[in-house]
Amino acid sequence: MHTLHCKTPEMVHKELWAHLLGYNLARAVAAQAAREHGKKPRQLSFAGTVQLLEEFRALLLAADADQQSGVHRALCAAIASHRVGNRPGRFEPRKLKRRVDKYPVMRRPRAQEREAILDGGAS
Repeated sequence: MHTLHCKTPEMVHKELWAHLLGYNLARAVAAQAAREHGKKPRQLSFAGTVQLLEEFRALLLAADADQQSGVHRALCAAIASHRVGNRPGRFEPRKLKRRVDKYPVMRRPRAQEREAILDGGAS
């Protein structure tokens, strides 16, 4: 959820809820995998869980009722195998090291920026 793509406040609200729902579903699957394999949920990788859910998506959608439990067990086993290492005392500052873009940030609507360029000003 690096950027929000919606334009209206109602759709931004829905987009935020969709991201929260996806996050909570991934955490719930990781917690279930941890419980089934005798681990703590914090020991499992969130990024690994999301990647495995993407990989297993086609299998989960295509599986019939008899196959779903087997696919679910395989998914939980794969998630439980992606452990986060013990990193005591590790922390990172919440700052950007450098700006990724070489261009300045657009602070006005695009139409106003175009007008400024047509009028002879660079920005």
